[in-house]
Amino acid sequence: MIRKKKKVKEKKMTNKPCRFCMDDIEIDYKNTILLRRFVTDRGKITPRRITGTCARHQRRVAAAVKRARFIALLPYVKVYYR
Repeated sequence: MIRKKKKVKEKKMTNKPCRFCMDDIEIDYKNTILLRRFVTDRGKITPRRITGTCARHQRRVAAAVKRARFIALLPYVKVYYR
């Protein structure tokens, strides 16, 4: 009995450089223009596999977005659905 070898799928690694590491941008909760890039139209924080940020800066972006929401600089939900 001959067993067939399964093909191993190769993951495509897209090495996007972190925008904050490359340009030395400071993450601040008051900079709403920058933070809106990391929030979807439904108000969710975009994951790092889509934005291309490193883990350290993704945690800082998430904390800044949450802080800006709490102070009402960013809305929790951009579009209201009924």
